[in-house]
Amino acid sequence: MNIHSFTLTLVHYLTGQWSPRGLEAVWPVYRNQTLPLPTGLAQAAYTQFLGLPAVDLLSALPLAAAFCEFDDSVAAWERYDQVSFRDLCVKLGVSKRCYKEAFEPMILTGLFAPGAECSAAAALGMAYFFVLQSQTAFDVQWCRGNIGDVIFKPWVEQMKQQGNIKFECSTRVTRFDIDSDKHKIGSIQAKRADGENITFQADEVILAVGAKALNSFVRYCPELAVYPELRRFANLRGTSVLATRLFLNKNITIPYSANACWGFDAGVGMTMFDIRALHGDQSPTVSSSPGAVIEIDYYHAADILAMSDDAIVTKAKNDLDNLLGIKCQQASVVDAAVVRLPEGVNWYYPGSYKYMPDLKSNSVNNLYFAGDIVRTRHGSWSQEKAFVTGVQVANLVLKRQLDHGILPMTADEPHVKLGRDLVATAREILGGRKSSRAPSLVDFLW
Repeated sequence: MNIHSFTLTLVHYLTGQWSPRGLEAVWPVYRNQTLPLPTGLAQAAYTQFLGLPAVDLLSALPLAAAFCEFDDSVAAWERYDQVSFRDLCVKLGVSKRCYKEAFEPMILTGLFAPGAECSAAAALGMAYFFVLQSQTAFDVQWCRGNIGDVIFKPWVEQMKQQGNIKFECSTRVTRFDIDSDKHKIGSIQAKRADGENITFQADEVILAVGAKALNSFVRYCPELAVYPELRRFANLRGTSVLATRLFLNKNITIPYSANACWGFDAGVGMTMFDIRALHGDQSPTVSSSPGAVIEIDYYHAADILAMSDDAIVTKAKNDLDNLLGIKCQQASVVDAAVVRLPEGVNWYYPGSYKYMPDLKSNSVNNLYFAGDIVRTRHGSWSQEKAFVTGVQVANLVLKRQLDHGILPMTADEPHVKLGRDLVATAREILGGRKSSRAPSLVDFLW
């Protein structure tokens, strides 16, 4: 398989951040800045917060201590996973307005749940990877065209042409047959959408799924629930996502093609994308549309999922009118699509780390896990982490070095390394040369 053989056009866009009051902030494309600045300072200098006073922004400085201590180690995850990100911000003195207008939107659209319901460890890990550790990681490269058509469809065709890969779509696993003596999965029972039962013989089994699916596997496959290591997955949860796409009868100038939004519904995050700008006018998605094609997605949105399709389309259009003003209000919806994903994304709630899977099961000898819910030390996050863990599992199956073919994370910038070294030294002193015995920032705050 050679995904690099595909021809891709990737583009960068500024990101707007909106509330019902209007545009609140503009996030830059860091790689386009003529004067590179150290991480932290670059975000403060180049991010345009249009209404947030400097004194509120300065109240976020104490979070640097948490970022210095959180080194993505197992110990750090266990310490910071016990508290919510909102509680951490409150204890560190982040102002209410700074949290509400700067951090809560980032958590709602990055971890898909409110900061009060997200682990501080997950928030620090996500923010460090996308915002601080490598500034250009925040510069999302948008694929010119539909990702399914441009990347995944040709990739699947390429694998089919190899002749030794078979895809069983619309097929539900019903049972894992486990050899109790060898603690190995011997075969997998499944049922196709047409009702036909089929059996797969298994040498190695990789579950590349999220929290909700892992939860379902152990609840509905009692042969897995025999093992305490796997039974803990029943505590994993997902949060719900609603994706809508509106086709309008008029084209509308949208200031920023990618946008994060907050404040339209309590505890709900929202994103808005100009599909015509992202995919291009020649894309089949937009070429037949007379006007703008806009995607509006909602996160942590279980209550919105309960609405009818017509009500959802009306709500999405009303929110869009609020965002874009009179020109959007004068346009009408000629077509729409609604996709519900109940518990469709992982929910990193406080205390969830101990329930997440490792790359390889310790109980079932040929069972592996890949995805962004998996515990691994690479340091990546979200889709990047899903890709990395997939390669890591392939390396384990092929008995290669764990990180064979994986790019390591960029080294910390000098001032970040200095801060982490100082915190590590302080912990060693407090712990009598054993940092594991030293109290952490979390211990001091609570």
